[in-house]
Amino acid sequence: MSNASFWRGVVPAITTPFHADGSIDHEFLARHANTLIDAGCIGIVPLGSLGEAATLSFEDKLAILRTLVAALKGRAPVIPGIAALSTAEAVRLAQEAEKIGCAGLMVLPPYVYSTDWREMKAHVSAVIAATSLPCMLYNNPVAYKTDFVPEQIAELAGEHANLQAVKESSADVRRFAAIRALLGERLDLLVGMDDAIVEGVAMGATGWIAGLVNAYPAESVRLFELARDGGAPAAAELYAWFLPLLRLDTVPKFVQLIKLVQAQVDLGSEHVRAPRLTLQGGEREAALAVIERANAQRPGR
Repeated sequence: MSNASFWRGVVPAITTPFHADGSIDHEFLARHANTLIDAGCIGIVPLGSLGEAATLSFEDKLAILRTLVAALKGRAPVIPGIAALSTAEAVRLAQEAEKIGCAGLMVLPPYVYSTDWREMKAHVSAVIAATSLPCMLYNNPVAYKTDFVPEQIAELAGEHANLQAVKESSADVRRFAAIRALLGERLDLLVGMDDAIVEGVAMGATGWIAGLVNAYPAESVRLFELARDGGAPAAAELYAWFLPLLRLDTVPKFVQLIKLVQAQVDLGSEHVRAPRLTLQGGEREAALAVIERANAQRPGR
């Protein structure tokens, strides 16, 4: 099976927009997805960590997928994150996503429970095997306490033809070389941490599951293209401007921070679902200072 082209480029991990009462703002979601594609992004990943998926009900998730598939009208693939408390629910979500018209899946370890390779392999294998869609494994040991090491990724790739990519968020760029050494070009490698994008591309990553792209789509696409086509020297100036913002993607309140950035550039609101709360006090002021400084120096403005 040849790898899908939608692993190669900037793919936003789209935020889930909420009204003040916590209900989903489907109208803005549809509009925002098209804004991101218009800017040169090549697909949309909903229901990820940044999408506050753990606060969404099963029906919420399906409603979001229906909205995105209808809004994009085949312009770009919808590639939802598949995560749940139980393997059975994750399998059911994967199957429903395929029925709705999603083009691929981002497969996560289960929420909350972290254990050994035997159990984690059984979980992700069940999800990947439940669908004919191309799948990307999401490795984020910092957030999920489960680390899919290169040898384990190679084992999964050997057993599942539709496993086509890995979103690598261990923050260790050496992982890219280790996966390549075991698998060559068998899997596409994608950067999953915003502040490692240039380093990841230098190590062979072909895509970026991005966060700050929700607020700065044109700059995100440009940064990726510069890193891909000209390497770190070509990307250096834009990266230096972007890094203080990109680092907002790597701390526990990254959802609140990225939504604050979106609000400041008129590409969204700060509304989050509890237990998250919007930022206040010194924390909010410090973030606003970073955002205001970046906007004042924004390239081309």
